[in-house]
Amino acid sequence: MDIITTSTALWILIPAVLAVAIASTMGLFGGNKMPVDGKTVLITGASEGMGLSVAQKLAARGANLVLVSRSAAKLETALQSVKAAAKNPETQRFHYIPADVSAPSYAAPVLAQAREWNNGRSPDVVWCVAGFSVPELFIDMDMASLRQQMDVNFFGTADMSHAAMREWLAPDAPVEREARHLVMTTSVIALYTIPGYAPYAPSKWAIRGLADTISQEAMLYPQNVKVHVVYPGSILSPGFDRENMSKPAITKVLEESDPKQTPDEVAEMAIRGLERGDYFVTVNFLGSLMKWGMLGGSFRNNWIVDTLGAWLASIVWIFAQMDLHGKIRSYGKKHGHPSTYKRHQT
Repeated sequence: MDIITTSTALWILIPAVLAVAIASTMGLFGGNKMPVDGKTVLITGASEGMGLSVAQKLAARGANLVLVSRSAAKLETALQSVKAAAKNPETQRFHYIPADVSAPSYAAPVLAQAREWNNGRSPDVVWCVAGFSVPELFIDMDMASLRQQMDVNFFGTADMSHAAMREWLAPDAPVEREARHLVMTTSVIALYTIPGYAPYAPSKWAIRGLADTISQEAMLYPQNVKVHVVYPGSILSPGFDRENMSKPAITKVLEESDPKQTPDEVAEMAIRGLERGDYFVTVNFLGSLMKWGMLGGSFRNNWIVDTLGAWLASIVWIFAQMDLHGKIRSYGKKHGHPSTYKRHQT
């Protein structure tokens, strides 16, 4: 009798979770929690890939944009495409600032330039997208690679977050009804990692830890500041092509069935999540399952969806982890010691 009852509950709850999750994803509940029409948004990593797509889509929603990246030439080209996407080209304003996000304390001068361009006002939204990945097996990698990825992915985000929140939460900063938004971009690798991401995963997990901490600290201040974390998966971008040049074959095997999305698809889903007011923003159903499996004490987007989803994910992981670990062990038996991989794998 207990087995029948449990089975019945499964068939009732699983469709319920899916239905509520789909409705939430489609934005059927609540209004826009992050309107950008007429607001100023600063984006790092904005010259290509997801960052550029985010800029274009926010321009189409009426935002004024400050694009940040290392290459002035690429920023100039990106700026023209963003201008072309503007909702109100006669009134919207666009600017770019070349900067290396891996340089210590780069962010405060960048924000000062943005504030000067924006008539003395801090950006309303700061979105950190800049990042890169050079996958390798842990003992094959050079420690300098891990440090470089930590400098760009984690410290690049942390430095900008620190500078922005110092401005927004200062004792003399205005207390306004509409929220300012800090958006960090990490990866689904921060929810569950696999072999090959040893140089990359720590930087993305660190972003998650930082976000969980400062999202709670923001509650101490009278100013209205919201923190969000975006978790994209595989993005069909120039960065993904570069990543695949060093990616171990076992990593490609394990990722083979993962969703592959264009920068525009990821940007659109991420923006919709922010407009819903989500704290953890995932861009496909696999990402949501991974999120539900590790929420712990992090903020929930929706207590009902995330609680039921976590219950569902705990069952899915029984089979998913068996499959992943089985593939890893089989690969090792077939191909021998990993020290030989670079000689015979492509």
